[in-house]
Formats: sequence, C-alpha cells, structure tokens
Amino acid sequence: MRFKPSVWLAILVVSSLPTVCQNRETPIPPSTTDITPQMGDADETRTRMARDMEKKAAKERIAALKNDTDKLLKLSVELKSYVDKSDENVLSLTVIKKAEAIEKLAKSVKDKMKGPN
Repeated sequence: MRFKPSVWLAILVVSSLPTVCQNRETPIPPSTTDITPQMGDADETRTRMARDMEKKAAKERIAALKNDTDKLLKLSVELKSYVDKSDENVLSLTVIKKAEAIEKLAKSVKDKMKGPN
C-alpha cells in the first residue's frame, strides 16, 4: 500500500510530537506582560472592525434608500400619468398594479429608514 507524501509528512509530524514534548524539562510560564498588550490589541481590533462594518452597513442602507426612493418617484409619476389618462368610469388594472407596487416599495423604504433592530 502506497501513501501520498502528504500522508507520510502527517504521520511523521504526529509521531514526533510525543518526543518533542518529552524533551522539555521545565515548562516556560507565559508572561502576563506579554499577553496583556496582545489581548488589548485584539479587543481594539475587534471594536474597530465592528465599527467599520456598522459604517459600511449604514452606507449600503442609505444607498438602497436612495435607489428605492428614486423608484418610488418614478412609479408615482407613472401612476399619475395613468390616472390622468383614465376617465371617471374606467380604472385600469395597470393603475391598480402600480398603486400596489408603490405601496410595497413605500413599506420597504419605511422599514429601511427604521434601521436594523
């Protein structure tokens, strides 16, 4: 049975671990002064990354709001045009569908304005 070189390397590493661990005579205690700055840096990095992600999400939300309000304006103008063309006895299905699309988009804009909760 032939093993791939990576399998042999893994077997070699695993088999040498007990030998390496036994050769250590005294364990080296970790220095608390070395760990503290690293932990502070990690917390600061996490905080900065979270802040950056929040800023990016807010920018994306604003961009989506602008896009949706542009669509809302366009649909509203189209709806006005269709209503102006119809008379008092005829209300077309297109007008109703436009009004429903406006209603749905307006609700979406409202929810985005509230922000993530």
